[in-house]
Amino acid sequence: MAKTDSFFIRASTDFNGTTYAQSSVDLGAYVDALGKSVLRIHNIAVQWGSPGQRGDFDTVATSASCDFQLTTQSQSQMVTATDKSIIATGRVVASGTGGIAGGATNFISEHLDVAPQHWTNGYLVGVEQIYLGVDASYATGFTACNIVLECTVETLSQSAAMALALSQQ
Repeated sequence: MAKTDSFFIRASTDFNGTTYAQSSVDLGAYVDALGKSVLRIHNIAVQWGSPGQRGDFDTVATSASCDFQLTTQSQSQMVTATDKSIIATGRVVASGTGGIAGGATNFISEHLDVAPQHWTNGYLVGVEQIYLGVDASYATGFTACNIVLECTVETLSQSAAMALALSQQ
């Protein structure tokens, strides 16, 4: 199979702001290890909550965060970038005068810790399911983490197979 034009895969995980939540993303239509078809993720975009939904950070402790991870294996909690299943991780963080009635949020930052667009050739995926996990601490108001992946499908060459074997389990 020759390289294709890029396309987009969308996924979402609902969460309650206090416990780890995860949903699976089916890649079976794109990945076929026996047929040597693999998915390359080039970029990831993240949206916290739904349009118009406001995350509440100003009545909590002095800092709060919402974290996401995209992995090649199911997880029961957030893992670090040293875990070979990690494709991408990121967070939105806020700090302010928490715990004070009418307190204000002084700082909000959103960033990707690890992302396919940070790598020269994106991130090669050879599994039929990936997992979007989300966790939060002292943050309410957001109820979902939504992602959009820019991808291509390509034939698994010998060099790509070696790269895949070295970088993932």
